[in-house]
This record gives sequence, structure tokens and C-alpha cells, in this order.
Amino acid sequence: MHGIVPLKLEENAIDVQLGRLSNSVQVVFSNNYNAKKTKMSDKNEGNPPAEKTIFDAIAQGDLTEFKNILAKHKGGVDFFDENGMTALQHAAYKGNKDMVQLLLDRGADVNSGKHEYNYTSLHFGALSGSSDVCKLLLDAGAKSTATNSVGRSAAQMAAFVGNHHTVATINNYLPRSEIAYYSTLQGQQTEPYLPAFLVEPLHKFVLGVNIHPVRLALNLQHSPALLEHADKVIKVLELMCKKEMTRGSETNEVMAFKYHYLAYIVREISNIRDKQKPAADKDEKKHDIVEIFSKKLLKPGKDGVSLDLMDTFLKDCVREFPFRECTTFHQMVTSLTSKDPPPALSIINCTINGQRGFVDVIPYCSTCGEEKPAKKCSKCKSVQYCDRECQRLHWFVHKKACNRESSVPAPTSNTKVNIDANELSSELQNLIAG
Repeated sequence: MHGIVPLKLEENAIDVQLGRLSNSVQVVFSNNYNAKKTKMSDKNEGNPPAEKTIFDAIAQGDLTEFKNILAKHKGGVDFFDENGMTALQHAAYKGNKDMVQLLLDRGADVNSGKHEYNYTSLHFGALSGSSDVCKLLLDAGAKSTATNSVGRSAAQMAAFVGNHHTVATINNYLPRSEIAYYSTLQGQQTEPYLPAFLVEPLHKFVLGVNIHPVRLALNLQHSPALLEHADKVIKVLELMCKKEMTRGSETNEVMAFKYHYLAYIVREISNIRDKQKPAADKDEKKHDIVEIFSKKLLKPGKDGVSLDLMDTFLKDCVREFPFRECTTFHQMVTSLTSKDPPPALSIINCTINGQRGFVDVIPYCSTCGEEKPAKKCSKCKSVQYCDRECQRLHWFVHKKACNRESSVPAPTSNTKVNIDANELSSELQNLIAG
């Protein structure tokens, strides 16, 4: 048993660290604020230096004051507090995207730090739960593999505190240069694998955390150039998949499968497009590629609930993964062939984005699986959607249930009806928008 740390003991160590971390941040903020007050009260004293005031501006979330401090300070911005935390780490811990961006623009060292527990800026961004902050730090070169004093990476710390979207953002991150590589001539090539103008949309497509097939189809719809050059996109994704499996000690089976999965989705939608090219004398709406794809996958099974067609489609995707000897493939196959297997989408999502330590009560879009959707069905209020497009795509499924729920007798005149002002305002805006 030597060298093995019991899980409970390990969790306690992390809890203690997080408690001390929070306390130390609050003490620094308080000390800086008191020092600022003392110096301001002394008329003979000059303005406090930037490193003394910038931490207070971050604590207060005062972006205007923060900008003023940076404007007056012409030197470097890698300020350290008494606990070895930099201004960038403080801004990341507060989840302040604007402050983080300003510090990075001024050359803040994204991997700098002298914190006693070896937390990096990315660790602090992960603990804040801000995926936007984490992406900024990763774009600036933050090392996602860096560990703290208990051997935990930023993604693992985010998982520990339940910031699952942040975990997925870090684990799915890919530098733009990895895709730009395929837009330059290699060896004896006369043309690159990928046109330069596709680098940005493909990078955005690959970074996506929501891997629900319908959401991916909608993302492709918003980037039509990717579908217009589907053969090139598929080829690059296949090359990226192979590359991840041939990195030696740095092999990343999960990302390899993700690239295979994305290529599989693009190929399927491209095939639908090729078969459904609209004729001039036909209604173009009948050839809505995303609608055809969505209806195929969202159609309920015989029980009216399970999505059998989606399950079959995704199982075929796993079956076609070319690297069958890898651990990730065997784990997925074992889960899919168990006695009472979860949906294939759930298994693939856990493979790519990681398992959640506990079940969150988070609403999802009934069409594309996006977390915390902004809209509800205006008729029954029982299902939620990202927007009108998602509601439209799901209506062929929901309309029967919606009609049943709306047929329930309305409350009598003696019953007090609670009106949600925000929902009423939203519905009025929808009506005005047509």
C-alpha cells in the first residue's frame, strides 16, 4: 500500500488547500484595501504603486480603475502579492475575462507564479468556472498539464469543484496552429490539404464542447464553407485522428476518437446534402439538410421516448473507429454491450468530455442538448430550447405531448395565476419579431 493515497485523504487535502486558497485571496484583498486607505489619507504620501492598487481593483471588479492603473504603469504587469499570486492569477480566480485579456495584452506571463501550492493561472481560471477565461489562457500558452502540489491539473481541479463545462473546455482545447499546419504545403504537395480560409471555422468547430449530433449539424449550417468543402474537412480530421494515435508517449486516444466522431458527422451530413440537392421546381424547404438529419435522429422509438435511430447511428460511428486496439475503444464497446447500457450519446459524451462526479440538475435543450437553454415552449412551458430553430426542429416530436398538456382545463377565475414578467416580455418580443 506504500505510495497509494486513499481517495478520502486526497479529497481532504484538496479541500484544505481550497479553503486556505480562498482565505489567502481574501486577506490579500483586505490588506491591499487597508493599505490604500492609509496611503490616501496621508497628503504627503504619493500615489500607491500599481502593484499595491491593482489587486484591490480586481477584488472590486472595478474595470475602469483597473484600466487606469495599467495606463499609468508602463512596465511589466507580472505583479506578485504576499502569497506569490500574480495579478493575472487573481483576475483568473475572479473569472474576469476583460481583466485577463488586458493583462495578457500587456504581456503577462500565463505560466508565471510562486504560489505555495503551485497553482497556475489556468488552475485559478478552472476554479472560477469561467470557460472563456480558460480559453484565453490556453490561447496564450497556458500549460494544461501543469499540476499543483497534490498532483492535480487544472481540469482535475475544475472537476473536483463541479465545473464540468470548464473541464470539457480544457480537455478539448486544440491550438489553432495544429489545424493551420494542414493549410501549408507539405513535402511534394502541389496544394495543401486545407484551404487557408477554412482554418478558422474548422478550429471553432473542433473546439466545440457540445458534441450532440444535432448541435454539430447546426454548427455546420452556420459555417457553410465547411460543408462545401466537406471532403477536405473530413480528410484533415482523419489525418488529425491518426496523428493523435501516433504520438508515442503523448498519444491522446480521446482526441483521436473525437476527430473520428466529427469526421463521421460531417460525412453523414454531406451525404444527405448530395442526395437532397434541391431541384428548381421543388420546395427548397423539403431539402433542409439539418432538418432531415435531425428528424432522422430525434424520431422516438416504439416506446415514444428512446432515440433508437440515434443510438444505432452512434454505435456505427464507434464501430468504425479504426484504432480498435486502444483502451478508449474497448471501454466504449464494453459500455455499449453491457446488460443495460446507457444511451450511446451518453457514453460518447463521457468519453470525450469526461464523466461527471455527480448528477447535476441542469436543464438541457430538447433538440441539441445545450446546457441552460434560454427559451421554453411558449405553449406548455414543459420543454426548453436554445432558440426558435431548435424548437422548430423538435416540433414534430413535441407537438403531441404539447397538445395533451395544453388540453388540461384552465384555472378557474378564483385561482390566482402567477405571471412571469420576464417570460411575458420575451413572448411579446417574439411576437413582434414575427
